[in-house]
Amino acid sequence: MRYELQWSNAHVRTVRQLTSKVRQIEIVPLSGAMAYSAGSHINVRVMVDGQPEPRSYSLVGQVAIDGAYRIAVQLQRNGRGGSQYMWRLAAGNSISISNPQNLFEFSFGRPHYLLLAGGIGITPLVGMAQCLMAIGASFQMLYCGRSFCEMAYLNELDQLLGSCLQLAIKDEGTRVDLHKVFQSLPADTEVYFCGPIHMLEAARSIWRDQNRPSERFRFETFGSSGQFPRESFNVHVHDLGRSVAVTENMTMLDALENAGIPIMSDCRRGECGLCLVDVVALEGQIDHRDVFLSDDQKQQGSKICTCVSRAVNGSITIDSGFRSSAAGISR
Repeated sequence: MRYELQWSNAHVRTVRQLTSKVRQIEIVPLSGAMAYSAGSHINVRVMVDGQPEPRSYSLVGQVAIDGAYRIAVQLQRNGRGGSQYMWRLAAGNSISISNPQNLFEFSFGRPHYLLLAGGIGITPLVGMAQCLMAIGASFQMLYCGRSFCEMAYLNELDQLLGSCLQLAIKDEGTRVDLHKVFQSLPADTEVYFCGPIHMLEAARSIWRDQNRPSERFRFETFGSSGQFPRESFNVHVHDLGRSVAVTENMTMLDALENAGIPIMSDCRRGECGLCLVDVVALEGQIDHRDVFLSDDQKQQGSKICTCVSRAVNGSITIDSGFRSSAAGISR
């Protein structure tokens, strides 16, 4: 049971290779592109193993270009299949998309900003940088990547931002020291972060250690590779007396939904916590891939976000929270 998105028909206008692993796709909705705020995303209905599934992609840039939305997709060969579907798209193909939504709201009027990107996490920050440049705000962008050739939009950001852009490139030996970066920031700085989960966890920890306010660290994540390789496992639903197999390329949430077991959900990225369920028993370990639970909660292992987190080296027993009554069905 997920919150329903409003879907509309669209077509692919152009596909352009940005790096060996990233493709830019321009999408034109048949009903016309809508205005959107920096940090927004659209959902695209992809086909994985013959089944339609939604995937979220940040909108690149401050405005729609000539009536088209621009997204960038990084190929994940060992992912859940969404990026592989997107990479098969060509100009003229028809697809289904949602209207723009924003779960990564940008706040104006702060004394100073830091835009912090890791890899493909640059995508929502491009529009923010354009906004800040347009209003003459005090800000800097720190873009971290493995190599020059794999950093999407680097040339246009360099031209736009000049000295406001700082780079940390692993292959060049310029690895980022977030302790020093955060220490150098003015006290009222607001950070906007998008990048891999391990970088997010490190950044949030350092931010807390420096006694900076948590509300001034805003973030979005594009998913977690987890602490363990993906593997198949069984989930036992204690309250319904059922067992469901979860394959390595499927999420627990998808497996439960496909089996007709209702679980409330929304973001499907481990951010909102709506799909959280109680863990009744565990054989093995939980690979927490969400950013909703605190470190202490993950350590306790009493709850799990079904949309991204997994069991490894065993099986897991949950309580789905599903309850029926004479008055109807509720959760």
